[in-house]
Amino acid sequence: MKIGISITSSYQVDDVRDGAGQMIDRARAAAKAGLDSLFVGDHHVVPTPYYQNTPMMGRLLAEWDRRDAGALFLLPLWNPVLAAEQISTLACIAGGKFIMQCGLGRDEYQFNAMGANIRFRPSAFEQSLDCLRALWRGESVSLDGRWQFRDARISPLPPDRIDVWIGASAPVAIDRAARLGDAWLADPSMTLAQAAKAMDIYTAALAKHDRPTPPTIAIRRDVYVAATIDEAEKLKQDIREKGYRGFNPDALVIGDADSVAEQFRAFSQPGFTDIITRNLHRDPASAVASTERLADVIARL
Repeated sequence: MKIGISITSSYQVDDVRDGAGQMIDRARAAAKAGLDSLFVGDHHVVPTPYYQNTPMMGRLLAEWDRRDAGALFLLPLWNPVLAAEQISTLACIAGGKFIMQCGLGRDEYQFNAMGANIRFRPSAFEQSLDCLRALWRGESVSLDGRWQFRDARISPLPPDRIDVWIGASAPVAIDRAARLGDAWLADPSMTLAQAAKAMDIYTAALAKHDRPTPPTIAIRRDVYVAATIDEAEKLKQDIREKGYRGFNPDALVIGDADSVAEQFRAFSQPGFTDIITRNLHRDPASAVASTERLADVIARL
C-alpha cells in the first residue's frame, strides 16, 4: 500500500506568509518521511486564507523529488485551456509523474463567484476533461458548449502522460470515475464499511463499461499519528465533544504508529492501493510531527 499526503491549504493566521510557510514545512516533512505522493487541493473565494493550488504546488515541488505529485482541480470552475496550461507547466516542474485529481465541486457561492452555473456541473466536467486530454496531446481544440473557444493549443506540452484521478462518493459519480478516470479517489468522509460498499459500486461500474481494474484506487483519510496511545485517545475525546468537519469520527484515523498502520492495512481488503493522508491536527507543530511519524507507519506496513 502506498501512502501519500494532501497538504491542507486553509490556515487561520495573522500573517498570511505563515500559512504558506506551514505548507512548505509539511511538504518538507512529507519528503523526509518517504511518502509516495504529494498533493494540494482546490477551493475558491474563501473568507479565510486559502492558498491556491498552482502557485503553491510549484513552490512545494522544490521540496520534492521524482515521486508522484499532483493537484486537485474542480473542473467546472476552470476554463479548460487555462487549466491545461497550468497543469502542463506543473508537470514540467515535477521530477516524476504528475497527477490531476479532479471533481465536480460544490457550494453555490463558488460557482457564482467564478461565473459558472452549478446546475451544469456534470456536463461541464466531462467537456473540460475531453478538452484537457486533447490539449495535452498537442491537438487544436475548439468548443461550443459550456465554454466557447476556437483553435486552442497549448505549449509546453506535458513531458509525460497526465494521470487523471476522479474524486467521487455518490453512485452516479463513482460510475463516472469508472468510465472516465485513470483512478478513483474515494471521499474522506466514508467509514471503512461505507468505502467497502462504494468499492463494490466502482467494481461493478468498471465491468459495465468494460474497463480493467486500474493499478491505483485511492482513498483520502484525515489522520493524526500520535506519539502515544494516550495522546491519541485525548484527541479522539476532543473530537467526540467538539466534532470535526461534520465527519463521522469512525472515518478518522487517529492512533500511534502501530494503530494507524493497522487501520491503513484494513483498507487494502476492499481493494484500495493508496491512502492519501490529510493532517487533522490544527496545531502546526503537531501536524508536522504527525507527518514525520508516518515514516514509522510505512515501516510497519
